[in-house]
Amino acid sequence: MAVGPESLPGLTGADLPLLWGLPFVGLLLSIAIAPLVNARFWHAHFGKVAAAWSLILIVPFALAFGATLTVHRVAYAVFEEYLPFVVILFALYTIAGGICVRGAFVGTPGFNTGLLAFGAAIASLMGTTGASMLLIRPLLTANEFRPHQAHTIVFFILLVGNVGGALSPLGDPPLFIGFLKGVDFFWEMRNLMAPTAMLAGALLAVYFALDTWLYRKDTQPARAVAAGRGFKIEGSINLLLIAAVIGAVLMSGLWHPGIDLNVLGAQLPIENVLRDVALVALALASLALTPKAIREQNAFHWGPIVEVAKLFAGIFITIIPVLAMLAAGRHGALGAFANLVVDAAGEPRNVPLFWMTGVLSAFLDNAPTYLVFFNLAGGNAQDLMTTHNVTLKAISMGAVYFGALTYIGNAPNFMIKAVAEDRGIAMPSFFGYLVQSSVVMLPLLAVIGLLFL
Repeated sequence: MAVGPESLPGLTGADLPLLWGLPFVGLLLSIAIAPLVNARFWHAHFGKVAAAWSLILIVPFALAFGATLTVHRVAYAVFEEYLPFVVILFALYTIAGGICVRGAFVGTPGFNTGLLAFGAAIASLMGTTGASMLLIRPLLTANEFRPHQAHTIVFFILLVGNVGGALSPLGDPPLFIGFLKGVDFFWEMRNLMAPTAMLAGALLAVYFALDTWLYRKDTQPARAVAAGRGFKIEGSINLLLIAAVIGAVLMSGLWHPGIDLNVLGAQLPIENVLRDVALVALALASLALTPKAIREQNAFHWGPIVEVAKLFAGIFITIIPVLAMLAAGRHGALGAFANLVVDAAGEPRNVPLFWMTGVLSAFLDNAPTYLVFFNLAGGNAQDLMTTHNVTLKAISMGAVYFGALTYIGNAPNFMIKAVAEDRGIAMPSFFGYLVQSSVVMLPLLAVIGLLFL
C-alpha cells in the first residue's frame, strides 16, 4: 500500500475545515434522493452528476492549494485507489457473467436459503463480487414467478455481497488492504470464523422465516421453471479464469520487488500494475472464450458495471478531503471521531472502534475507512494481530459487516441492485434499503459486539 494522500507534502488533513466535505455529502444525497425525485433524469445523467460534484471539489481545491498538489491528490485517488478497485470489479463481473448455471430451480424458501448460504460460504474464496455475479442470475431466474422478490435480493446483498467475505483477504477489499499492510493471510479465518458464522446463521434464519411467510402469501404456486433439465454449468472455462484472478491478487500481496512507477505523483508498485494488467487480460480472455449464447442467457450487459464505475469515480474523488480529515485524528476537523475510538493514552477503545469503523464504512467506501482506523489503532500489523488482536477484530468486523447497510458501503451492493433492477425488480430506494438493512442488521451487530469484543 503506497503512501496515502494525507501524507503528501504541502497539506495535511488538519488544514481542512469541514466545508471541504460538502461535495462528498452532495454526491451521497444525489445518489439517495435524485432517483426518487426524477428517476428518468438520474438514470440518463448519473455520470454527469458524479462528474459535476467532482469538479465542485477539484476546482476550488486547485484555487486554494495549487494545481500541483491537486493533481497529486487526484492522481493518488485515481491511480492508486480507484483503478485497482474498478479493475478487479470489471474482471470479476465480466468473468462471472460468462458462467451460466442452469437447472430446474424453483425459488422456494428452502432453495433460496440454501443458495444464500452457499453464496456466503464461497464469498471468501472468490470475493464478494465474484460470488455475487455468479449466483445473482440463477437466484433471479428461480424466483421470477414470485410476486415478492426484493427481500431476497436484500438478504443476498447482506450475506453474499458482504458478511460472507469476512474470512479471507480475497473476500472483501478492506481485508485485502490489511493483507497488504502485513496481516497474515489466514488471520481472518482463525479470528473471525465464530462471529461470521453466528451472524450469517442468524441472517439465514431470519430470511427463511420471512421468505416462508411471503411464499405462503404469493398467489402463484411453485412450478419448476425448467422441467426435465438437470443441473448444468456452462462457460466453465471462466471458473479457471476466476482461479487465475485469485492468483493474480495473491501475487500482488506476496511479491514485493520494490519497484515503483511514478504517475503524476502517484507511486504505483510494479506488482500492482502487473496485477491490474493481468486482470484486464483475463476479462478480455473471458469475452473471447465464452460463447455469446451464454452471455445472452445471462442477460449480460455492461450497464451495472458502468453505473458502479461512474458513481464510484465521483465517490473516490470527493472523499479525498473527508479521509484526510479522519486521518489527521484529533488534529483534524473530524477529531471527535478519533477521540471516541482512542483514549488519552493512545489505547484503542474496541467497542466504539467497531461501531465507528462500521458506521463510516456504510457511508464511505469500506476499504479506505478500514485503512484510516487501522492507522489510528497504531498501523502495526504484528502488534494488532497479537497484543491488540481484539482491536483488529473490531476494525475488520466493522468494515465488512457494516458495509451491508447501504448500497454504497461495498461495491457489490450497487452492482447487485443494478442487475436486479435490470431484470424488472423494484428494489428499495437508498433510504428504503438503509431502513430495511438496519432493522435486520443492527440488533445482530449489537449482539456480535457484546459477545466478541
